[in-house]
Amino acid sequence: MTEAALAGDISARLDELLRERIDASQSFFAAEAEPLARLCHQMAERFSRGGTLIAFGRSPAARSDARHVAVEFVHPVIVGKRALPAIGLAGEGGELRAQVELVVGPDDIAIAFGTDEDGGEAASALELARARGCLTIAFSPAGAEWEPIPPSVDRFVRQELIETLYHVLWELVHVFFDHRGLLRGRDERRTHDAGASSFLYPFLNESETELEPVVEDVRRSVLMKAQEIDELRAQTLTDNREALIAAAGALRAGFDQGGRMLVLGNGGSATDSMDAVADFRIPDRPDWQPRPALDLCEDAGILTAIANDVGTEMIFSRQVIAYGRPGDALLALSTSGNSRNVIEALAEGRRRHLTTFAMVGYDGGRVAADQLADHVIVTRSEHIPRIQEAQASAYHVLRELVELVGGAPA
Repeated sequence: MTEAALAGDISARLDELLRERIDASQSFFAAEAEPLARLCHQMAERFSRGGTLIAFGRSPAARSDARHVAVEFVHPVIVGKRALPAIGLAGEGGELRAQVELVVGPDDIAIAFGTDEDGGEAASALELARARGCLTIAFSPAGAEWEPIPPSVDRFVRQELIETLYHVLWELVHVFFDHRGLLRGRDERRTHDAGASSFLYPFLNESETELEPVVEDVRRSVLMKAQEIDELRAQTLTDNREALIAAAGALRAGFDQGGRMLVLGNGGSATDSMDAVADFRIPDRPDWQPRPALDLCEDAGILTAIANDVGTEMIFSRQVIAYGRPGDALLALSTSGNSRNVIEALAEGRRRHLTTFAMVGYDGGRVAADQLADHVIVTRSEHIPRIQEAQASAYHVLRELVELVGGAPA
């Protein structure tokens, strides 16, 4: 096949990958919008009674989702949103059921990831949680009360839809905290206090019978957020088409020469780096090759040692010094493009002759403006959850393109 023909095939495949995502998203959220609104209400009631969200998964990809949902609830990125208790449990802590048994309580919320890919381990933990009285959620048939199942056979697409779903749950559960009359507290009676917001929102002194209008508002909001991410995925994969193809070619050339990929990010982007590394290490299809990748967010001992002794701005660059070799690649995930530790790592990567890649949000920040990476993919949004969801599509597509380019010149 000529280089031009190969490029045409890759471009056509990229279009197909985008269509698959848009079609699946529209079908999924059209069906799930009202159930998700009601689930948000039930979750808010659990949190109002002192419950904790307990997320767990055994497989590497499921682990990244369990960690991601926990950090979103504990460390809200939207100003004014309250921190909510959440714990992420994964395989490094031992058998999932044993871990869940130690922490779960009757007012908690249990979310199981990867129940269809771990031989039943997460489903067993979920069964225990439900028996203890938890509200239970899963994304494949596992005996949970709530099972929104993405309509796709592509694992990457399913995971992207699930990430959007738990971001939406996190964003919209807060709506019901602003309608405190709809929540049961520890004494199981509905409170009718509008709280500090009453002077702005007098309607918050609602009765129990006024739940349905709020559910309808949340349902519409789910659909709006789904439309927003569809448009952002299209922008990310279309505007950055040439950058993605060039990045795939450069990555494949490096892998073919024995190079490795180092991946990093902060917060939710750190959990996405876990996912990206898992995707490269563990082929999703039998004709794909495992690719060597290192997660620079993985070792808490290294991260905290550097942060404590040197400073948080150096937590990644010190690891690039330790691991980076000429011919390796460095992939940075950042919603802002301005994080100091990301910028320092990219600079160190260039000094050490690594090929550098960055997936960034907003307008690309300093990374794009100052051309701090060799390949930059910009997701043009200021909404952090949507940026992360579109970036997940971008690195999943990149993973597939690496296998398609066959070492073609970048």
